[in-house]
Formats: sequence, C-alpha cells, structure tokens
Amino acid sequence: MKSWLGYLAMGLLLISSATSWAQTAKRNQKSLPKAVVGRIDDSVKEQMSQQQLVGVSIGVIDGGRVAYSQGFGFADVENQVAMTPQSLIRWASVSKPLTAVVAGQLVAEGRLSFDDDVRKYVPEFPDHGVTIRVRDLLCHQSGIVHYANGRVVRTQKEYGEPHPFQNVINSLDTFKESPLVNAPGEKYSYSTHAYMLLSAVTERAENKPFAQQVQDRINSPLGLTTLQPDYQWVEISPRAVGYRLRNQQVIPSTNTDVSWKLGGGGFISSVEDMAAFGAGLMGSKLLSEKIKSQMWVRQKTTDGTETDVGLGFFIDGVGESLRVSHNGSQEKAKTRMVIYPNRKNGIVVMSNCEHAEPGRISTAIYQAWNAK
Repeated sequence: MKSWLGYLAMGLLLISSATSWAQTAKRNQKSLPKAVVGRIDDSVKEQMSQQQLVGVSIGVIDGGRVAYSQGFGFADVENQVAMTPQSLIRWASVSKPLTAVVAGQLVAEGRLSFDDDVRKYVPEFPDHGVTIRVRDLLCHQSGIVHYANGRVVRTQKEYGEPHPFQNVINSLDTFKESPLVNAPGEKYSYSTHAYMLLSAVTERAENKPFAQQVQDRINSPLGLTTLQPDYQWVEISPRAVGYRLRNQQVIPSTNTDVSWKLGGGGFISSVEDMAAFGAGLMGSKLLSEKIKSQMWVRQKTTDGTETDVGLGFFIDGVGESLRVSHNGSQEKAKTRMVIYPNRKNGIVVMSNCEHAEPGRISTAIYQAWNAK
C-alpha cells in the first residue's frame, strides 16, 4: 500500500495541475482575483504539508458573500477520493453558533428571553438549587459539566426506540444528573452539554423539533442544501473519512456517533454551506442588528470579570476590528469559522483530520489574501 505521505504528495500535485480534483466556487459566488486565489491555494497546501493533513476544505467570504471555496487533498485517501467543496465534514463545535442563532431568533420573536430560567422550558432538567439562565448556557457560565472538568453522571434508563438521543430531551439523560462544576455566572467554563440543554430549551420554546428549527430558521433562508444532523444511521454522501495522528503516523479515526449532542456538536455539511452560514451572519436573514448587538458582546461573570465569549460566539475587537469566531474539534474533524462582520469578510476551514490546526490555516489564508 502506498504510504500516507505518498498519497498526500500525489494529491497536492493533482491540485496544482490543470486537471485538479479540487472544485471551483459556485457560479453565483462573487469571485476573487486569480492572483489572490493562487496565493491562497499555495498557503493552504503549505499548511497541509506542515501539519500532515489528508484533506482540507476552505471558504472565503468577501463583501458579505462567498467569494471562493476549494477542496484540497483527500476526503478518503485509501480510495483516492478527492476532497472537494461538496465533501461533507462534521462541524463539531461550530454547531454551537447554529443553536445560538435559533435562540437569538426566538428572543427576537418574544418566545424566549436570554434571562429566562431554563427549567421554565425543560422541567426534566433537575433543580440544582440555583437558577440557570438561557444566557448562562450561551456564554458558558452555567456551571454544567463538560467532558472531563467534573463528574459526569448518566441517567440509567432503557429506551424503546432505536435512536433515543435523536430526541434532544432524551439526550439530556447523558449528563443531567451531574453536579454543577461552579455556580452559574461565577466563571467561564466551556460546556457542550450546556448547548445540548439549550437545544432542548429552543425546542420547547417553539414546540418544534430542534433539527427542524435549524432547517426552517437557517437552511431555508440561506438556501443551504447539505447542512444536516450527522445521523450515523442515515446514508449521507459524500461523507469524508476522518483521520488522526498517532506516533507520527496518520491513520483512519473512529466513526463515533455524535448525533446525541446535536446542539453542541452534531451537524455536518459541505464547506460551501458553512461559508454561506458565516456570510449569512453578516446580513439580516439570520439575526437582526439589535439581537447581534446583544449577542456579539463579551459577557461578564458575576464579579465583573470580562470573558472573551459573547452569546454563542467568541468575540474580539470592536468596530471595524470586531471578530466573531468559533472553533470545532471532534472525531473526524477540526473546523474554524472566523468573520469580521463590519468588514464583510471571513474564512471558514474544515479538515477531516483531528490533528489539524485550522487557526493556522485561516491565518495563512488571510496573509495570502492581503499580500501585496
């Protein structure tokens, strides 16, 4: 069998050729100058070589529109299937902004308040003796346990359905009995479980399944065609194979089911749809300027300490330098979405490698983009 490095070299050679397997941007996209595209492609290929990556897809947003999307390397190196902008890769924790957008829309409609007690909507979540607000879930100050920062207690229950955690209320059984790791508002403590609870809150606030809310509130207005829950029991194609680095060897990763944590990290799509989501955040189809002004503000803990997290997004800078971002990391994927909404530009990066550093790739792309 050909070594992984041999496959990578072959893939990068093909990308550089006139018969590249990588696909170009959609016809209705704004386009970048050819020289800029060349520099961006070179920067991605350099990062892939440095990081030993099998596959990467990127999307570039300019003027509030997707200006360029491209795939590099392989979605499946063993079968020599090229990575394209249509290859489907897990969003991982970039799924959390989807949940935040749904919550923000419900607040704008008066169905929900950022300061509501979550048990108002989900009484199945135990009373831990304190009030946990929707706001606390969004900015990771709820005190709800993550994966390894405290004791995770799973509710022991038998289910009479084949995929019980497709129901976001049932998925709370994977952690809801766990003790809080801190009092709500006391400190920032990242939690995927908190976003699982948030998805249940939004579902109850509208009386509509959370996955359907994403379809109606995000996919439909933006025209997204591939964004969907990554249900392992559903035939979803073309899913990218995942890879990980072990003892300096790149090997296939596990195909772990992530559908149980849908609101915190269970979606999948093409890079084109993730880029379109990033572009959509800059306009008014998803969130009004009024709601964004509330969500894209760094939140403070009860003692006045400012964090670098808003409501659903990581926030840095102000004015023209305002940066709104989120990263994702899980089995089969590493992702990053970064936008500068007041400059109307941004970059999304998706890789099917768990060892990828997408922040290095987005930085390299920006440097190539802005080079004179």
